[in-house]
Amino acid sequence: MSDQNVFQSKKEQVHALRETGFVIAKGLVSPARLAAMRDTAKRQLVQAGGPLEFEANLKYPSAPDSKDAPGGHTVRRLLDAYARDQHYADWATSPEIRGWMELYFGETPYLSRAHHNCVMTKHPAYGSLTGWHRDVRYWAFERDDLVSVWLALGKETVDNGALWFVPGSHKLPFMSDRFDDAKFFRADVPENAALIRTVYSPELEPGDVVFFHCNTLHSAGKNLSDDVKFSLIYKYRGASNAPLPNTRSSGKPEVALV
Repeated sequence: MSDQNVFQSKKEQVHALRETGFVIAKGLVSPARLAAMRDTAKRQLVQAGGPLEFEANLKYPSAPDSKDAPGGHTVRRLLDAYARDQHYADWATSPEIRGWMELYFGETPYLSRAHHNCVMTKHPAYGSLTGWHRDVRYWAFERDDLVSVWLALGKETVDNGALWFVPGSHKLPFMSDRFDDAKFFRADVPENAALIRTVYSPELEPGDVVFFHCNTLHSAGKNLSDDVKFSLIYKYRGASNAPLPNTRSSGKPEVALV
């Protein structure tokens, strides 16, 4: 594929993200890089070295009630992926990601280490489902214009807890009563339920990447398979969209993609 065709492809993807709220870039990661990251994730999960987040910490539906309950030490996230291994850091700042983000933001992109920046591990049995939400619910930046980047380290389907998206939801204004106290989108509200019926769940092959807007409603189901599902997720902003001082979003040094 020529450089011009690659550029046009990225332009089309960026347009789709702006219009739909998410877009899938198929096979963005080389098999060798993918294998290195997947092997690292599997090894680090077995080693269980911190920092970690456990399913029991979140108390999402179907999660263990406490770390003393059956499945209480089921890991949900291997935190601070950028600092965990050079393979993760290299992907986060790779030319592919930098070029994509520069095209979207029109300025130097920055990787946040305060949000996402983790390997998601969804386990059979004790891996909980995630309710409908917008990522921006717990972020604090000057503008709600950030992009999450989700890399499938293995195959992702509805059966093993894949992502679900509500197309176009990033453009919709919602009053606070459409969300519960934890800022999850309330499925018991008729208007919300009608919107949720428009959902789409992309089936991802290993190496596929989903770019989605911070205001896009999304969720994820339980893992009904026999194997742990691994995904790597980062979040990016443009240079002019700074984190607000004295918030969690400004709590860790960011990385400029230059």
